Amino acid sequence: MPRDNNSMIIDSHCHAWERWPYEPPAPDFHSRGRFEQLLHEMEINGVDQAFLVCAGIEHNPHNNDYIAQMARLYSGRIRQVADVDCSWSDTYHTPGAAERLRRAAERWSMVAFTHYMKAEDSGSWLHSEEGLAFFETAMDLNLIASVACSPHHHAALHKVAERFPQLPILIHHLGHPGVGNADKLQQVLASARYQNIGVKVSGFYYSTRQGFWDFPYTDSIREIVLPLYETFGPHRLYWGSDYPVCRRFMTYRQAIECFRSHCEFISEGDQALILGGNLHRLLASD
Repeated sequence: MPRDNNSMIIDSHCHAWERWPYEPPAPDFHSRGRFEQLLHEMEINGVDQAFLVCAGIEHNPHNNDYIAQMARLYSGRIRQVADVDCSWSDTYHTPGAAERLRRAAERWSMVAFTHYMKAEDSGSWLHSEEGLAFFETAMDLNLIASVACSPHHHAALHKVAERFPQLPILIHHLGHPGVGNADKLQQVLASARYQNIGVKVSGFYYSTRQGFWDFPYTDSIREIVLPLYETFGPHRLYWGSDYPVCRRFMTYRQAIECFRSHCEFISEGDQALILGGNLHRLLASD
């Protein structure tokens, strides 16, 4: 029986690839990253939909097309987040970004786009003439922006959020502040003043000091998730698994339980919002 919207679980950050993109090479190169693997994990763990972040990384230059095909085959289970001008692309921060975004929206049935920033960038492109045209197009097309950035990019992102308050902006993987980096955490928390910026509660292992393997990453929970919850509140946080990347560190079920079982300071009602209610609300407003 389908769940009501209040108990729906939507994975806000996951991927699928035709070929495994990471080193070292995997013996199941052609199957490890495929959408059917993700769908199986969703089925056995009670996850209703995938907000699937495309990434045309190594061996997968046509990832947008692959996910669009899977979305047609598995209607209702995928919401495509197209890769547009990400850091690995030849078009990264080159002129014409707004038109490329418009063409992507015409080509694929996407509800959102993702834009990965280079860590060494200052972030100034975000509020340049080209960058503002890019985000204005996103707002005009009623898209959600899923942004991978470093804490120092947030000051530039604030200018985008202020200019386009109707554009939802979701930051990947806790904002990547790293445990013990108070200044970087404050840069992420400062974004809470903009009501259209939210953060994905995902990728706990990227910020831990305990070791990638040390589930449930209690230092990330205590020193990052708790301040995010206290500062952003329950309505602008979004749970994500980071599957299949998370398989290098933990299972899909553990990616859920990092949040559901080990963030005891979050009430059951607020957990339901973060596990899917908040993203369902954003998607329903498309």
